[in-house]
Amino acid sequence: MSTSAPTLAGGTWTLGDDLTVSRFGYGAMQLAGPGVMGPPADRDGALAVLREAVDLGITHLDTAGAYGPRVVNELIREALHPYPAGLLVATKAGARRDEQGGWPVAREPGELRRQVEDDLETLGVDTLGLVHLRLGDAQGRVPGSVARAFETLADLREQGVIRHLGVSNATPEQVEEAQRIAPVVSVQNLYNLAHREDDALVDRLAGQGVAYVPWFPLGGFTPLQSDALSAVAARLGATPIAVALAWLLQRSPNVLPIPGTSSVAHLRENVAGAALELTPEDVAELDRIGGR
Repeated sequence: MSTSAPTLAGGTWTLGDDLTVSRFGYGAMQLAGPGVMGPPADRDGALAVLREAVDLGITHLDTAGAYGPRVVNELIREALHPYPAGLLVATKAGARRDEQGGWPVAREPGELRRQVEDDLETLGVDTLGLVHLRLGDAQGRVPGSVARAFETLADLREQGVIRHLGVSNATPEQVEEAQRIAPVVSVQNLYNLAHREDDALVDRLAGQGVAYVPWFPLGGFTPLQSDALSAVAARLGATPIAVALAWLLQRSPNVLPIPGTSSVAHLRENVAGAALELTPEDVAELDRIGGR
């Protein structure tokens, strides 16, 4: 356990009206093996990362039964069960894994129910705190109705199997459709300095009190964008990931980043780096990376 944990940046956010979590979270996908398949090369190291995340004050862990598959959920249970009070282990349903490591869509009602049941079993809980419906496909968002799939999860929520619902990889129109079916407390999409398509959605959700959970804080940057971020980071005496995370936390109070790592050292660096305070001038310079 840590003896000198850095201060966790960002404060807290309340999902719905009853579940307060740290804005700075941890995404557990990288704890699986290569291609998010199979066990990690260093099982003890993976368990140590999870325990360190909680020790640092992180109360929002993001996972999915498809990670491994099952592997990451099993690691979370081994490392942290019985779970500390106030810890949210958020999961996702809507995709499975095939033998080639692909991510086939799995959103039929029976498939979704089996995924939820499997998460309950592997995580060792009676109720899942937050389940995101994973939309689109491995290539990105795909427009279309989410009603049939989201109604299935809404039914499970009514039964007390799920506490809160969210959507992932969703278009703004799909978010609105889901909201007409049941309360949505979280939207989890690709968003970072270089990918700002959801700017209006972030702001709309903030006004509604809905969390926005961005993934891949450095995903999809062009070489020129990476160079620009590195130049700002060098001027600030920080790492690019620290600047990117700090920008996300300062973007809006409903933004809850979930950077992942399989290294305790990198986890601590992320937590410490995200506490970087950006000036309005820094933010304006960073905004130009995404063409804003």
